[in-house]
Amino acid sequence: MTDILRPANADDTLEAVRGAAADAIRLEVVAGGSKRVIGRPCEVQAVLDVSGLAGIVAYEPEELVLTALPGTPMAELEAALAERRQHLAFEPADLRALLGTSEATPTLGGVVAANLSGPRRIKTGAARDHVLGMKLVTGRAEAVKTGGTVVKNVTGYELAKLLTGSWGTLAVMTEISVRALPAPEAIETVIVEGLTDEAAVALLTAAVGGTFEVSGAAHLPAAVNARGVAETCLRLEGIPLSVTARREALLAFVRGHGRARLLDGGESRLLWTAIRDITPFCGDGGQAVWRISVAPTEGPRAVAGIARRIPCQAYYDWSGGLVWLATDADGDAGAEVVRAAVGPHGHATLIRAPAAVRAAQAVFQPQPPALAALSRRVKEAFDPHGLLNPGRMAADA
Repeated sequence: MTDILRPANADDTLEAVRGAAADAIRLEVVAGGSKRVIGRPCEVQAVLDVSGLAGIVAYEPEELVLTALPGTPMAELEAALAERRQHLAFEPADLRALLGTSEATPTLGGVVAANLSGPRRIKTGAARDHVLGMKLVTGRAEAVKTGGTVVKNVTGYELAKLLTGSWGTLAVMTEISVRALPAPEAIETVIVEGLTDEAAVALLTAAVGGTFEVSGAAHLPAAVNARGVAETCLRLEGIPLSVTARREALLAFVRGHGRARLLDGGESRLLWTAIRDITPFCGDGGQAVWRISVAPTEGPRAVAGIARRIPCQAYYDWSGGLVWLATDADGDAGAEVVRAAVGPHGHATLIRAPAAVRAAQAVFQPQPPALAALSRRVKEAFDPHGLLNPGRMAADA
């Protein structure tokens, strides 16, 4: 039976890691557990459950900074921000429906560890761009503080970026400071119907490159859209007067590409939440789901290449630069075909698949030799004995 360690604070966390290091005990680091099934299954002797490190430490709305413990539920953070008409602009997804972890709780630590970034990334950046600083415990059992709690502070900022997206393999976060931004007062979405994938991505990239200040650019082919029609979606946010002016300009811009329609605030929020949370692929748990990152104009080409060899469905976010792809979960879940289609300049991550497939296949994009060697040196610097989430990102890490 796997032991479960439940530290109540940062000092307890340090002692837990120190004890694990002394006894060579490998640890699976978890908080809410909502993304626990992403990555290779960890081979561990104990679980380090940091869900007890929860709560907002400080929130300064005037400075646009919020500091909280890693086990703090995202719902608690979002409620506190909403009271002051602020939000986390990187728009992190809630993947519980996709992953079948509905009983778990999305937490700030999990969002930062996964670098979860939603549709607004094309305008406001990724999650790591909004992490200002953190406190952490390395696999060496060293307590470290990096970054600061004001937007202008850049001391140690790159180290916080390094930890964001490391999936708990380098250190255990014990406190995190993030940037908040004013929430948009108005939101509308312009939808163009009936476009092919190639035409849709061309329109999306042109609109994002224009003066419309688009904050979401996605394409839902008819096969994955509940309405049964291809929809190319462009989101506008901001103060009402600005949104109205940009909407009229955008409608004129898309005229001639297909039938256009508008979604108001409530309908727009539902649409972009569904796009963010990969709702089109939540219903069939028997499918494997891939997250593919390529140059926007390469998205349709990659999907077409995959579709020629195996059955699949896909939709596009980030103007086509992010592709969500569903394949059969049997065998290698299409890994050989997907990675061949993505090529050396893209990334493909297996977000959902049975544990046996995730144990046998590279879940994260395999790195070229030079980059793999650099990653090993970083791992050795933070966690030389391989105590934290061993094997989660790669079999030898």
